[in-house]
Amino acid sequence: MVEALRTKFEALAPYMDEKLKRLWAGTEAVVLGAGGVDEVAFATGLSAKTIRAGIRELGQPWEERCQKTSRRVRRAGGGRKRLVETDSTLVEELEELIDPVTRGHPESPLRWTSKSTSKLAAQLQAKGHKISSRTVARLLKQQGYSLQSNKKTREGANHPDRDEQFQHIHDKVEDFLASGQPVISVDTKKKELIGEYKNNGQEWERKKEPIQVNMHDFPDPKQGKVIPYGIYDIASNQGWVNVGINHDTAELAVESIRKWWRYMGQQMYPNAQELLITADCGGSNGYRVRLWKTELQKLANEIGITIKVAHFPPGTSKWNKIEHRLFCQITENWRGRPLTSREVVVNLIGSTTTKKGLRVKAELDEREYEIGKKVSDEDLSKVNIEPARFHGEWNYSIAPNTT
Repeated sequence: MVEALRTKFEALAPYMDEKLKRLWAGTEAVVLGAGGVDEVAFATGLSAKTIRAGIRELGQPWEERCQKTSRRVRRAGGGRKRLVETDSTLVEELEELIDPVTRGHPESPLRWTSKSTSKLAAQLQAKGHKISSRTVARLLKQQGYSLQSNKKTREGANHPDRDEQFQHIHDKVEDFLASGQPVISVDTKKKELIGEYKNNGQEWERKKEPIQVNMHDFPDPKQGKVIPYGIYDIASNQGWVNVGINHDTAELAVESIRKWWRYMGQQMYPNAQELLITADCGGSNGYRVRLWKTELQKLANEIGITIKVAHFPPGTSKWNKIEHRLFCQITENWRGRPLTSREVVVNLIGSTTTKKGLRVKAELDEREYEIGKKVSDEDLSKVNIEPARFHGEWNYSIAPNTT
């Protein structure tokens, strides 16, 4: 209902003066019945006071309304300015309040917040902003958030230190960004079948001429699957995707980071002394994977800087920024298009952009990665690793070896 009201209002608003907007909003509120004023106010951004005034005017005799309509209305652009126009830091500080607990879905750009609008309004008021919870709700909607109900998922157990780890990662990222040091978010995107297979989503085609694809999704024995491993540079809003064709291993993960540094990172951060990596707790870059740490040691020795790693708690992979800032945009870019070859995958990833300036580079990695590779205790002992005081298994540094 709210979306329908908003759509109608946005379509009619350019053709209505203030009085007509008031009367239209009043009519809609009356039709909705109980709670109609609040619904219309939320959908249109008009104040409840204005909508009630419109309802009162609708109850007046026709002759009286005609007399009022003939009077001069306020000129375009008159009246009180919107809060975002008079308070330049409002949206930025609202985003800062939400960011530590923002999550996203890898298949959708939509984001949502777990903080209530009343709490957000109270914190903004404490910072000196004059704002109500209703205005916060409207701003969140404009910024791409929505109010979501609880939904059962299979994300795993809720670790007791989950929120503290989120805050730890947030603070660490802020410190690195403030000092101009690189911060990257890494993960493996969903494996994709190569061939004439259905790809979810819709694309414009001639009527009754859809792209024909295979009935069944049996892997092509020659082309198989691709494994896109992504690196998202948080500061520059740029991504690198290494498209593997073999196995998702720790060697693929670190090789992808190595390529990002070689082709993008060292040009962006020539004076870097440290690199911060935010990663999931499991998979090829999991905190328990020995090969991940020994390969990171090799990388640290090669590039000559300390690598710091911060893992998200178990079952919270969707909170990693790469999911909703890079992977969902790639999925949106190739929606409804069969991934008929590896070249198509690389080109579609590389052509992914957003209005906020996202740029992505992609490369095919045809190297064969061995699975089940073991790391001995002796090899692991050579890793120059220093666990952090807070959850050292999740947060640690790997410095270059001197020998």
